Order: sequence, then C-alpha cells, then structure tokens
Amino acid sequence: MPDHALPLRWGRRVDRAGMGAVLVVAGGVAVAGSNVYALPLAALGILAHLAGWVLLPAAGWRRIVAASVSTPAVVLLLAGPRYLGVLVACYLVWMLARHRPPRAWITALFPAAGAVVATTLHDVAMLPALGVMAAILIVSAWIAAYLASGRFGAPSRHLPGSGHPADS
Repeated sequence: MPDHALPLRWGRRVDRAGMGAVLVVAGGVAVAGSNVYALPLAALGILAHLAGWVLLPAAGWRRIVAASVSTPAVVLLLAGPRYLGVLVACYLVWMLARHRPPRAWITALFPAAGAVVATTLHDVAMLPALGVMAAILIVSAWIAAYLASGRFGAPSRHLPGSGHPADS
C-alpha cells in the first residue's frame, strides 16, 4: 500500500512527513556531530531521531523496524567518516517506511557508492563528509519518490499517439 493510501489517525500527511524527515535527519546530524565532550547533544539527537520515526506517516511495524535499525546505525557515526556506510542501512529503512515499491530501491546504489568513496577518504572531517552523503541521500530519495510516483515511463503528452489534443 503506498503511503498516500495509508489512513492517518491524527495530523496531516504532509506535516507529519516533513517534520518526521527533519527530526530524523537533524537527530542523526546531532549524533554524528557530537563527541565525548558533548554527550547531551548526542542524547538529544537520539531522541529527535526517534521522534522523527514516530511522526513519519507509515505503518507502525515499518516505523519500528526503521527506528530500531537506524538509531544504532546513527550512533555508529560517532566513530567518524569511515562509518558513513551505515547510512545505506538508514536509507533502506527510509525506503521501507515510505512504502517505496521495489523499482525505487535501485536508488540505494547511489548512497552505497558514496559510502565507498567516503571510506577511502580517511583524512576528511566528519561534517563535510556527512554533508556530501546527505546530498547523495536527498537526491536518491527524490529519485526514488519519482520512480514510486508511477510517472516514470509514462508517455509524453506531446508525442504522436500519446492522446494529446493536437494529435486529433
């Protein structure tokens, strides 16, 4: 069932999706940007990350799976940029929680390639590496949403035989 067909018990879909995404990402960035001298920031990041999964409109079991996989993965980011590969797992559970069809899951190859490149760059600081991975994840999620929309492969309205009024 696509996420837009999922009945909601409270809130508007667009609000919950937006705030859920912001909290998931901001919580992950807060954890990744903290260290042993900023443990309260890490704790707040974990709470925000979990709150984001609670808000996200999805079937309950999908949110539980996503939170239980992505939270430990985000905590692994404390070890530095060589662990950016765990964001691929976070992306995969994002796809699960957003009810993306199998054809959209191919987009996980982009974050996987970015993680391979990030692990080869040992001297890169965490926040710039995380910024590059975030850009890859966002573009991949947009492509996945496009693939899930069903508009991919639809005939153009301006090609002959596409049903455009100018064809008549």
